[in-house]
Amino acid sequence: MPRVLHALSQRPSLTGSGVTLDAMVRHAARAGWDQRVVVGVPADEPAPAVADLSKTRIHPLRFGECELPFPVPGMSDVMPYRSTRFSTMSDEQVEAYVGGWRRHLAEVVARWAPDVIHTHHLWLMSSIMKDVAPEVRVLAHCHATGLRQMELCPHLAGRVRRGCARVDRVVVLHRGHAEEVSAVLDMPLRRIQVIGAGFRERLFHARGREPSDTPRLLFVGKISAAKGLPSLLDAFDVLAADGRDVELHVAGSGEGAEADALRHRMDAMAPRVVQHGHLSQPELARLMRECSVFALPSMYEGLALVIVEAFACGCRLVATALPGVVEQLAPNLGDALELVEPPAMVGVDTPEPAALPAFTVRLREAIERALNAPPLGDPVETRPETIASFTWSAVFERVESIWKELSEQPASR
Repeated sequence: MPRVLHALSQRPSLTGSGVTLDAMVRHAARAGWDQRVVVGVPADEPAPAVADLSKTRIHPLRFGECELPFPVPGMSDVMPYRSTRFSTMSDEQVEAYVGGWRRHLAEVVARWAPDVIHTHHLWLMSSIMKDVAPEVRVLAHCHATGLRQMELCPHLAGRVRRGCARVDRVVVLHRGHAEEVSAVLDMPLRRIQVIGAGFRERLFHARGREPSDTPRLLFVGKISAAKGLPSLLDAFDVLAADGRDVELHVAGSGEGAEADALRHRMDAMAPRVVQHGHLSQPELARLMRECSVFALPSMYEGLALVIVEAFACGCRLVATALPGVVEQLAPNLGDALELVEPPAMVGVDTPEPAALPAFTVRLREAIERALNAPPLGDPVETRPETIASFTWSAVFERVESIWKELSEQPASR
């Protein structure tokens, strides 16, 4: 039985990369792969869960005690849980972080001898993988946040580029990422493959869909400015002032002063704004089936699979016209998706303040068009080819073909 080691440097299940890890593990189990997983978790958290994998096959590196006395660093600067920002870590913390992963990975690899390693994020952990396992073929999964961290942490970017350039293959979410990774890592495009992102079709579907009598607008994501939530609240304020009969439902979590301020603002907008906090995948799917329009006015994304999940549940869609959305989603989603031109930016995920009022107007107009459009119906019946292309089954088939190819080849060093 072939062996694959999955590696994620942060908490599983709570972010897009964690959902991807969960999906890969579920499908690999059905396909007969022997699997182990390494993840980063808080020291006081119970044993983490990944899909239906036995706890004995999950090897957590714990943060917040002993040699790693700080919260788990997150690949985004605003995480849905307490975390450490890479950009604020001292040199000593960075070396402790890298050293901790080096020792942990070396122990698991030596004890278990995987045929292939699937590591998530083009960042520090992935950059040491070929040092730790020079005899093993390594596939690195780019979720775009590693590229963003290279811009936010230029003092760490060099070591990341050098290390990640040594992996055997990189998979990306869309064509634009492939070209960016090729340039950043000086890696030929033949070693980079577009696989897209998927959704759990058994959970996210429009069967039994019952939208509420009052139209519901839904936002799902981190409670942060980078996700465009302030602009969405501004647009909703105008809709409400104009007498539009609509509710805004917000699902997600976040830590820090920014998230606290946004939650306080939404408290003041109740009951027309309803906060759900972090939802499990089944809870989120049920909420999506009750909503008319899903909006994600994010300032930066890799490829937000939550857009596809909402589509599968029968929601009309509004999203910022970011590269991944335009290249990978828009051609398949057609008139179900309203694109909103993004504002001018002054940073990776920071808009120019003067450009935000016009962005809010464009966002409000797109939401109104989506609310006024006829119901989407069940995409499984009306757009089966679109649904099929975005399932995790389809994504896993693309990933597994690479695992098989790599596991049959001698490793590069």
